[in-house]
Amino acid sequence: MKKNLKIALVHDYLREFGGAERVLESLHEMYPNAPVYTAFFDKKSLGVHADRFSNWDIRETWLAKIPLFKKLHSPLRFLAPWAFSSLDLSDYDLVISSSNAYFAKAVKVKNGKHVCYCHTPPRVLYGYSAMSDWKRNPFMRVAGQLLNHFMRVIDVKVSRERVDLFIANSKETASRIKKFYKLSSTVVYPPVFLDKTNVSLKSGEYFLYVNRLALAKHPELAVKACTDLRLPLKVVGSGKMLDSLQQMAGHTVEFLGAVSDQELSDLYAGAKALLYPVEHEDFGMVPVEAMLYGTPVIAHNSGGPKETVINGKTGVVFNELTEDGLKKSMKEFEKNKFNRAEIKSWAEKFGKKEFVDGIRRAVDKVLTS
Repeated sequence: MKKNLKIALVHDYLREFGGAERVLESLHEMYPNAPVYTAFFDKKSLGVHADRFSNWDIRETWLAKIPLFKKLHSPLRFLAPWAFSSLDLSDYDLVISSSNAYFAKAVKVKNGKHVCYCHTPPRVLYGYSAMSDWKRNPFMRVAGQLLNHFMRVIDVKVSRERVDLFIANSKETASRIKKFYKLSSTVVYPPVFLDKTNVSLKSGEYFLYVNRLALAKHPELAVKACTDLRLPLKVVGSGKMLDSLQQMAGHTVEFLGAVSDQELSDLYAGAKALLYPVEHEDFGMVPVEAMLYGTPVIAHNSGGPKETVINGKTGVVFNELTEDGLKKSMKEFEKNKFNRAEIKSWAEKFGKKEFVDGIRRAVDKVLTS
């Protein structure tokens, strides 16, 4: 194997800080000299998290030069494949893309190998719930369906022609890669860690919701259930649904917005349980983060949580994705006694070491093939 490899990282875009960005952070720790290519870097939208990237070598595509593009990035996503294709990566021996819905995997690696860490094939292209209810508007529905057909063709083409190895973030995502791209992949779970996990494993008094306030994440179910049951709920996250959620929330619900890792650690540690009514999650780092603090999880029985939440041992899973379904599972939760030390021990299996080892094995495999 060649020594002193020239390595580059590619990421869809830097606009919000979630699980995909935590994966990128870990990849950058592994390869600190690698530049990071991304569609655009929106420091304002990143808010308190923008400083995480202050010392990185970040290189934007030409999309960042288009006026108002950062606000219109979603409807203009059809430009993303061309933007990433236009990057000159001919000097690199290895390129690792971190890709979800914005075609970072469309890069051309002419003289090296391309490994794609796939968070999921783009959800909106393959019938999974999206962040917004774009189908409500008749014009948007028709235009969106036409655009999605066009983008699906491109997505399959670049996946099959430009990626040497897919790494899936879960068995759920691996099954989607097989279904839509007809390709095999290697599963490497994302690194789940926070700064402070050596805490007293005592049950708290409040329920916790941590996620983007977006349609696919169903924060309204958590807010409605806790309002109706008059149970304390702390909501961490931001998004377009904030105003409507505040209107439907009762006095037991508190909205905290975006928080630092230290604040999030304290919230996880002090929670009675995490509510995770997310539909067909790709992996879901939040439930595992909560479990690192011994906090049980009440999750919808779909997607990634099927691999991480053990019903009756590390939490409760429910099948009916409705307010009543969540309320029933919360009542079921109250009947169980959970061993928070055992929950923490289970979550530690999804750690940074396992991620790093998995990435290195995958990279060695592709470079020697």
